[in-house]
Amino acid sequence: MNCRVKAMLAVNVLSIIGNLLMGLAKFGPSHILIIAGRAITGLYCGLSSGLVPMYVGEISPTALRGALGTLHQLAIVTGILISQVFGLDFLLGNDDMWPLLLGLSGAAALLQFFLLLLCPESPRYLYIKVGKVEEAKKSLKRLRGDCDPTKEIAEMEKEKQEVASEKKVSIRKLFSSSSYRQPVIVALMVQISQQFSGINAIFYYSTNIFVRAGVDQPVYATIGVGVVNTVFTVISVFLVEKTGRRSLFIAGLIGMLASAVAMTVGLVLLSTFAWMSYVSMVTIFLFVIFFEVGPGPIPWFIVAELFSQGPRPAAIAIAGFCNWTCNFIIGMCFQYIADLCGPYVFMIFAILLLGFILFACFKVPETKGKSFEEISAEFRRKRRSAVKGPKAATELEDLRGSKEA
Repeated sequence: MNCRVKAMLAVNVLSIIGNLLMGLAKFGPSHILIIAGRAITGLYCGLSSGLVPMYVGEISPTALRGALGTLHQLAIVTGILISQVFGLDFLLGNDDMWPLLLGLSGAAALLQFFLLLLCPESPRYLYIKVGKVEEAKKSLKRLRGDCDPTKEIAEMEKEKQEVASEKKVSIRKLFSSSSYRQPVIVALMVQISQQFSGINAIFYYSTNIFVRAGVDQPVYATIGVGVVNTVFTVISVFLVEKTGRRSLFIAGLIGMLASAVAMTVGLVLLSTFAWMSYVSMVTIFLFVIFFEVGPGPIPWFIVAELFSQGPRPAAIAIAGFCNWTCNFIIGMCFQYIADLCGPYVFMIFAILLLGFILFACFKVPETKGKSFEEISAEFRRKRRSAVKGPKAATELEDLRGSKEA
């Protein structure tokens, strides 16, 4: 992560190679080429899901950081929707065209590769990490136009001084140092809550869920989920800077909890009341809507907001690893759990969502409109309060004991 733009260029090469292997699968040992292509593409996904939010967070003005960060999630859900549409039988999802379907993402990666050549380097990286002040100012002018960069340069200088007082921050230090413990816990929990909310159970197995709910055209209902997913991500772009990260995150989790309970009721009573299939379908759409309001986009960019320039790359790395690990667990285990629990499977997610709501209410800070230095200062203030609390209590007990004596 020594250079943001160059790193993103490098990982795009992985995507091009991976998709090329899958696109050529029909002309060689198909299973080997597909597995190799998927593995390389998976490596690309893991790296880019850390690099892109970090770069966007660093180049964004404070007032628009949340909205621009949400565009990362918008790109993801738009890609999912396009894939669902092209995957229909009469388009590319058939015996003749499936290699083109698998390799098509390589075209997007190739386009992104050339567009990245036009992107300026992160001014924060240039100023804080490598000390190139003039290049940082030039990058800011390219990004902001004719705006005066003095205020942002001053903010970067404060962050640079803070980073200079720290030693190199490794992943081990993130967990061992009390300075980073609270933001690391928040960063990991927002990633866990995103994946264990049950959303990927909907995305991966939505067609099966719609079949179980008695929907006549489950494939098209699944595409409908993708449309709703995309539309409400667009809405979230406008909401996140007006309402704030924390409030949107909590509101989305509460809505998903209510939807999971209603979905369970609909699936349980489906055999008794045929119209419950519509209840189940509506609650799936509501589940997706509430996810995209907050728990979907916010975890991708809030991690970059919680850390200063020094620990940010390591924090994003472990947060991304946590996210994809949870994603893998859901993808591998959900179908078995669904077979075991039947219509009650989403009550498991409802219980988890309740825990995530309580955690968010007490631990997740509001980062809207705050500089990176202000967010770090808030964590330091909370840590000092937590240390002083037990110390003050001990002193009070000692004082009481001396009086009794």
